[in-house]
Amino acid sequence: MAMIDIIIPNYNGAALLPTCLDALRRQSRRDTRITVVDDGSSDHSLALLAADYPEVRVLVLPQNRGLAAAVNVGIAATDAPFVVLLNNDTEAEPNWLARLVGALERRPEYAFAASKLRLFDRREYLHSAGDFYRPDGEPGSRGVWDRDHGQYDALCEVFGPCAGAAAYRREVLAALAVDGKVFDEDLVMYCEDVDLNLRARLHGFRTIFVPDAVVYHKLSATGGGSLASYYCGRNFALVWAKNMPAPLARRYWPALLRSQLGFFWNSLRHVREPAARARLRGQLRALRDLPIFLAKRTSPADAPAAARRLAGWLESNQK
Repeated sequence: MAMIDIIIPNYNGAALLPTCLDALRRQSRRDTRITVVDDGSSDHSLALLAADYPEVRVLVLPQNRGLAAAVNVGIAATDAPFVVLLNNDTEAEPNWLARLVGALERRPEYAFAASKLRLFDRREYLHSAGDFYRPDGEPGSRGVWDRDHGQYDALCEVFGPCAGAAAYRREVLAALAVDGKVFDEDLVMYCEDVDLNLRARLHGFRTIFVPDAVVYHKLSATGGGSLASYYCGRNFALVWAKNMPAPLARRYWPALLRSQLGFFWNSLRHVREPAARARLRGQLRALRDLPIFLAKRTSPADAPAAARRLAGWLESNQK
């Protein structure tokens, strides 16, 4: 029986999958099952998987539904106690999985585990040593763009993991699911993991950063560019509006407004650039979609305690 389900969302990633899947073949931990969820690819991803990776289970979505939906399909179709999400544009070190999931097995007080992500093409530089979240609604990654000289080598608690390479207890994902779906499909892509991390924190679930679980990441090889700018422009404010407890929303709304106006004016100054125009479109779309996300607001059983837990993380400098 597999103890670990590795779920890889894929969209037109035929050029990326061999590096990712070959690295998984080299993993020291073998009690795994790999599932690729193909999100309506039009390249030769399916032919590649059938010919070269017969051990991989493939779930095929007939049309592109977005990363959040693809991952939800993978989670619903699997049943191992641990769920590991992995981007198709990654290469994991051979002991990555053993160390990442092993940290959760040895520490039952933690629900999620975060990998150390380094840049694929500049391997001495960091992309994420665990994620943080600010009162103004801006998510971020510890150590991003820093040269890795051991400053993030401590096993420690962080706000949440980047879902590009993260491990989760299935029972916790089930507890956080809404209508059977772990990730909010209305977010489509980008910040879907931020939304999950916020919900987990509000319910008292914790994340451990595992510094020796190392993955190399080709940044935004599948998405990125104007697509990323659009969805970040849209989703930053919507995730905040959906999840920020009322007492904290009253405290932090000026910070959110300053942040959003800052993005708006910066985009206007660079409006000739496609990414700037995409972010502006995303911010405008957020205004249209705001009622949908406000309707999703819920309160944990002990709302005051949840707000206090979240405030402690928001007000700490977690860079």
